[in-house]
Amino acid sequence: MADQPRSTASLLFLSLTLLLQFCSGKSELQLNYYSESCPRAEEIIKEEVTKLYHEHGNTAVSWLRLIFHDCMVKSCDASVLLDTANGTTSEKTSGRSFGMRNFKYIDTIKEALESACPKTVSCADTVALSARDGIVLLGGPPIEMKTGRKDSKESHVAEVEQLIPNHNDSISLVLSRFQSVGIDVEGTVALLGAHSVGRVHCSNFVQRLYPTIDPTLNLEFAKYLKGRCPTPVPDPKKVEYARTDLVTPMVLDNLYYKSILSHKGLLLVDEELVSDPTTHPFVEKMADDNGYFLDQFSRALLILSENNPLTGDQGEIRKECRYANRD
Repeated sequence: MADQPRSTASLLFLSLTLLLQFCSGKSELQLNYYSESCPRAEEIIKEEVTKLYHEHGNTAVSWLRLIFHDCMVKSCDASVLLDTANGTTSEKTSGRSFGMRNFKYIDTIKEALESACPKTVSCADTVALSARDGIVLLGGPPIEMKTGRKDSKESHVAEVEQLIPNHNDSISLVLSRFQSVGIDVEGTVALLGAHSVGRVHCSNFVQRLYPTIDPTLNLEFAKYLKGRCPTPVPDPKKVEYARTDLVTPMVLDNLYYKSILSHKGLLLVDEELVSDPTTHPFVEKMADDNGYFLDQFSRALLILSENNPLTGDQGEIRKECRYANRD
């Protein structure tokens, strides 16, 4: 009889835990969510992502940035894809979304899914799985990603500035914003390794070059950057950009960390990763071990991909990713 209260308490605790999981929606994400409703869903996404990558290599980088912008803002719910229409102001209008592109190719992927399985696969899962497959094409690791997300019916444009870290933010602020979605210091350092691929527009780092060169910048690298960005006021509509990784700019690897240890980072946050005692040890470890970096990157991306998903009747399955469904 003495054991009965403990058993009752244990059952109550288990029930409460399951209830909280259900309310958060996380219990409804699962591997192979579409195995019965659309058996080829993940294969279709992979085929389309691969085809687009071979036609337009930068799409893989776009999918990586897209999942970050979607999942950091309240939920992994494809709200970032909504256009300004029907009283909705798009998150794409935010200054934090500057330089994002290739949205039209998400439409291409979604059209293939709709053709095979109408009104079945969410845009939110399309964003997540496109990023997963794009990472592999960039030389990154395969990631087992759960699905079952639903799409938001509204934009979160008012929250974008508060939730998406800025390249000029202090490293402590960047760390706190990632921590708010469950990503620790090690994971944050790993996710910033995405700066290893793609490019950065001059307007995002030109203040480190003019009127005087930032003394923390490697001088030879600063000369290269001034060649890429010859004026202190770049035209945001022109293709004026530079890359951190000049050796493997389209491979997700640890050369980013080697570059910033040599003070060859483009952004202020890159330099702060090296100078801050909280993050510096992880930068050194990732620079020394590419496998460790990729393991931590995968771990952190999985956490990000499961941030507060809409499931069940919390959201919808959009027919077109740019617009909420009309009732």
